[in-house]
Amino acid sequence: MRRLSPLDRIALAIVILYVVFRVARAFGRTIPFTPFLGFLAFVAVLYFAVRLLPWVRTKLLWRLRSRLVVAYVFIAVVPVVLLLSMVGLGAYSLYLQLGAHLLQDDLQERISTVSAEGDAIAGAIQQEIAHGAPATEEGVMSHPAVTSLIAAARELTPNLRVELNRGEELLRLGGGSHFAGLVERQGTLWIDSAMTRSTPSGRLVVLAGVPVTSELLDSLGSDLGPIQLTVFRSVDTRPATGILLEVNGHIYVPREHIASKRRVLRPAANWFDVRVNGYSTLEAVPLQSGDDATTIPVVSSFFVRPMSLNRVLFASVGELASALLFALTLAGFVFLILEAAALVTGVVLTRTITRAIDDLYEATLHVRRGDFSYRVRVHKRDQIGALGDSFNEMTSSVSELIAEQRQRQKLENEITIAREVQEQLFPHSLPSMAGLQVGATCRPARTVSGDYYDFISLGPTRMGIAIADISGKGIFAALLMASLQAALRSMASLNGHGGTATLVTRLNSHLFKNTSDDRYATFFYAVYDTESRILTYTNAGHLAPFFVNDAGVQQLDEGGTVVGLFEDPPYTQGSLKVAPGSVLVAFSDGLTEAENVYGEEFGMQRLKEEVMRQRSAAPQRLAENLIAATEQWAGTPEQADDITVVVARMG
Repeated sequence: MRRLSPLDRIALAIVILYVVFRVARAFGRTIPFTPFLGFLAFVAVLYFAVRLLPWVRTKLLWRLRSRLVVAYVFIAVVPVVLLLSMVGLGAYSLYLQLGAHLLQDDLQERISTVSAEGDAIAGAIQQEIAHGAPATEEGVMSHPAVTSLIAAARELTPNLRVELNRGEELLRLGGGSHFAGLVERQGTLWIDSAMTRSTPSGRLVVLAGVPVTSELLDSLGSDLGPIQLTVFRSVDTRPATGILLEVNGHIYVPREHIASKRRVLRPAANWFDVRVNGYSTLEAVPLQSGDDATTIPVVSSFFVRPMSLNRVLFASVGELASALLFALTLAGFVFLILEAAALVTGVVLTRTITRAIDDLYEATLHVRRGDFSYRVRVHKRDQIGALGDSFNEMTSSVSELIAEQRQRQKLENEITIAREVQEQLFPHSLPSMAGLQVGATCRPARTVSGDYYDFISLGPTRMGIAIADISGKGIFAALLMASLQAALRSMASLNGHGGTATLVTRLNSHLFKNTSDDRYATFFYAVYDTESRILTYTNAGHLAPFFVNDAGVQQLDEGGTVVGLFEDPPYTQGSLKVAPGSVLVAFSDGLTEAENVYGEEFGMQRLKEEVMRQRSAAPQRLAENLIAATEQWAGTPEQADDITVVVARMG
């Protein structure tokens, strides 16, 4: 009730009030405005139906099983029910029509009998009058010929009455010289027949009739059960209560009820031989004064068994009637069996589908809770079973992917830690020394870099400059780079004024002993003395750096092979006298091997031209400009290899 809106409460109140009014009317209490309230109640019911649709859709039809059941009901059950209803309604209409036809035939037979007897008696009266009998009821009706004929007629039709010079109104209604039918006179229903005869004394009217009584209804010869006739009379005003009929603008109320007393319904032949209650309407001619209706309705009700009517219906086919009835019954039975089988099949298929969907839904709940080990039960090897197998394979794949993702996330976390550790290995700040300006930058292709550069202070006037390119990429190269950095710094501090070749030889021996056979590094190491302005260096397989001065560009390639690959290779060192303004540019191969869209490398020549063009720039700016030139050449910021540039301006 708390969820009801004000409009809902008003509609509910209207429905309740209408129910109260209907109950009061059932107890004989008349309440005004009840029809209008009934209309409002109908609108309220429609309103509640519309209001309930969302609830039905979201609550009742949420489960797939409910939807399938509803769909099956509308697709299969409802049409069958409608078909059976139409068959039942058609059969009832047929039996109703046939029963009414039998009743009307029985009554018409009695009307014809009364008419024939009236004609015979009128003929006898006509002859007697022609032989001189007086044309009065006392005179002619007492003649033996007439009395014997009336007595014979009453043997066949009890209660037969014959009257002279009555029935003129019936003849006028009949539009001729003869009338036969139902007549309501003096509050009683009659079967009357009126006819005229010509006599020497003039026109003679003879009225023959028999009252419609319980005995007459009992004597009807058809297989109908109990029969009741209700005679209506015309009234001027509509009564407040009771039964009424309205026909052609006239209002009729019941006047007389005539029911059979001895008629009984035949016993049922089988389960399907049910009792049929039928109705039909007859017409009677009113003779009472003051009635402006030309006819009045007579409603007949009767009971009948279908099998009794079937015998009448199939009487024309003779001996084939029983076979035809058996064929129809068998067809109906087979139809019911097939419908039951279809219903069972639909229920089984529905349960199969909904059970699989329920299993899938339960599995999705487990997956949503993170349980990827749950598996759907596969009951049958059909498309639904294949769907269950696909779901199981999907959850297995998702579980594997999540495990891989976790492993990858763990590895990425480790790489991130390695990156942070590696950043600590690079110089935190560029060293400052009189007569020397340095700049450096490293662009890793991945999270961690295999390139390495370093500036090592060897005294007040001496600075070590190192650059290396570790074989491979990623975390393994980063680990080797860390080992190289630690060894280089410890050896450089112990080397004192020893040559660069000696340091590189020791470094090679250390890496060879502590790394695998497939791990090595290209390495360039130089020492610059600002006091003597001497640059000594050893190049261990690294790309030859550029030494730029006023005389041009010189490549520093004196040294030997890579470090860490061979046990005791020879290394030499080179020495240069540094002129003021000389620039040393060391770089990794990622700078020169960058390719454009056509597969052309940036190359040493373009790098040399770019260095000569920007040689006057500050060391840090020059290093960044060289990388920018390479990226512009490649046309994409993505790198295939680590790029490291070290620039030192000396003198």
